[in-house]
Amino acid sequence: MKEFLDKYIKVIDRYIINKYLGTFVFTLGIFIVISVVFDISEHLDNFLSKHATLKEIAFQYYAGFIPFYINMLSPLINFLAVIFFTAKMADQTEIVPILSGKASFNRFLRPYFIAATLIFIVSFFANVYLIPYTNRLKNDFENSHGFNGDTDPTKSEVHLQLDKHTYVYLQSYDPVVHTGYTFILEKFNGDELKQKLFAQTIVYDSLKKKWALNNCTIRYVNGLHEQQLSGIHKDTVLDMRPSDFDVLHDNSYNAMSLSVLNTGITKERIRGSGVLDNMLFEKYRRFVYPFSTFVLTLMGVSLSSRKVRGGIGLPLGIGIILCFAYIILDKFSFVFAEKGALPPILSVFIPNFMFGLVGLYLLYKAPK
Repeated sequence: MKEFLDKYIKVIDRYIINKYLGTFVFTLGIFIVISVVFDISEHLDNFLSKHATLKEIAFQYYAGFIPFYINMLSPLINFLAVIFFTAKMADQTEIVPILSGKASFNRFLRPYFIAATLIFIVSFFANVYLIPYTNRLKNDFENSHGFNGDTDPTKSEVHLQLDKHTYVYLQSYDPVVHTGYTFILEKFNGDELKQKLFAQTIVYDSLKKKWALNNCTIRYVNGLHEQQLSGIHKDTVLDMRPSDFDVLHDNSYNAMSLSVLNTGITKERIRGSGVLDNMLFEKYRRFVYPFSTFVLTLMGVSLSSRKVRGGIGLPLGIGIILCFAYIILDKFSFVFAEKGALPPILSVFIPNFMFGLVGLYLLYKAPK
């Protein structure tokens, strides 16, 4: 292993990699400390009024808060870190000797992308496996301590498609007592109605895993012949759970594991309650977002490798503006997916694609 590293990782590579990772970790640490301090000052009233314990705050809320913001900020902090130390190298005339020594600009980029690959691997596995778990810790704390306001837990006017032939409607559902009110179930054969069931209440039995329908009326339709049964108490197994009627907060999907998210997507394709694009966007984003590390690294090196008057101030200022532009474009990509203007799989690629083009242009203009 040592021989392999000595053969392919030269002294200048180690120097740039150490600069890259050192600046990245240091800058990310500063931003996280600042974020935690501001968050404590903002939510101190919530902590005190809801009597949250120090253990809950530290090992539930901030155990989710810190990984969430590390993951969200890491590509942008990585971008600023690359600009900062590369511009400093250019200002101290360290890059000119490297390029003058018969090293191409692509060879100069090698250590940057080695370091970016390490950050990408950590970010990728965190996005797919770790962050959903820590988000769930954070979201559970926020929802139980009033961070989302006094949300009415009763969900109303719910329409679901359980399978190709079965549709249900629920006027309201109270998760506290696991009871739904004004329940209607319809079964079709193609476009022809075959059965319609109406129940005043429907109650979920968590032990039997069944729904109890009280005082229900069932109407069977067979062409011109109909049969109606009233006043029936019926226990039935339906492909729906109390969780299907939970009031989802804006942060619900990013706290779902990949397996739960895939299951939800499969059900949503059948039921069509209007959140499929949101779920697909969240799934695709977990795999695509880490690639921003490479895109922003390319932009950062190409932008700051030229020595300019005024030192590192100008490249750093441009970098901050581009960071804000990336954040805005990332938010707009979600709007494009949510409103249905673009398929989610295309929407998640918009920020990386647009900034990738900018990076290639800057690479073309970079000093060779």
